[in-house]
Amino acid sequence: MSSNSTETLHPRNVHRGRYDFEALVAASPELEAYMQLSPDGEATIDFSNAQAVLALNQALLRHHYKVQHWAIPAGYLCPPIPGRADYIHYLADLLARSHGGEIPRGKKVQVLDVGTGANCIYPIIGSQVYGWKFIASEIDPVSVRAARTIVEVNPCLKSLITVKQQKDPQAIFKGIMPQKGRVDLTLCNPPFHASMAEADLGTQRKVKNLKRGQSSQAAAPLNFGGQEGELSCEGGELGFTTRMIRESVAYGEQVGWFSSLVSKSANLKPLQYELGDRGAREVEVIEMRQGQKISRLIAWRF
Repeated sequence: MSSNSTETLHPRNVHRGRYDFEALVAASPELEAYMQLSPDGEATIDFSNAQAVLALNQALLRHHYKVQHWAIPAGYLCPPIPGRADYIHYLADLLARSHGGEIPRGKKVQVLDVGTGANCIYPIIGSQVYGWKFIASEIDPVSVRAARTIVEVNPCLKSLITVKQQKDPQAIFKGIMPQKGRVDLTLCNPPFHASMAEADLGTQRKVKNLKRGQSSQAAAPLNFGGQEGELSCEGGELGFTTRMIRESVAYGEQVGWFSSLVSKSANLKPLQYELGDRGAREVEVIEMRQGQKISRLIAWRF
């Protein structure tokens, strides 16, 4: 077993504490090829090796979420699962506040994941932990095909996740939001960077830091790979989330809570001002920690 810097994760997150590599290898024997010893003699993997991180993700999904088959196209985003699970758990807490302190579970809860990616990670976690039903929207056709394949080949996902292609590059909710019925939550991990050049520099910096001798205990797994639409967009994270807020006004009566990750703390103030201007009646900012890394989610309703 080895630390993965996750002792600060949400209390219900199964990835708190240490990775149980013995159990993970038992669930997914392919992971064994990437096992090695850390400087202090503990079992670990090389978190700067994209193939090792992919094998770790496959093992985590098999062991914790009953997903036996999970593959993403070469060069597409391979997300760190512990932090992704945190977002789902904090949203569950938000829902509980409107349900007498009890987290609502099962298919009656409908969630929209904006930009699910080829990995479909949020719908996988939310459907398997809470039984929620997901609409997973995505603009990139390759990601749509990959996400649909993941859903189709895993019986535990088939009745709970519908992958929909967003055909309008200017729209976020339009064309995806159901015409009738309530959506309890929307969630999104927006493209962070304003350009791919900026994204590449960020990735190089992270890999360099890992290779400088940081042990797996000190560094959360990276996002590996990523296509342009996954990593960058016009205006970066602030631009995308601002557009989402503006479009959310039209669906205010249909949606319980809108939400988005906000990686850059400097973006919070302008987003809060935007929400005030658009008439949001409630805004929540929730801080999430994974080791040294701090991220936030912003949630709002009308």
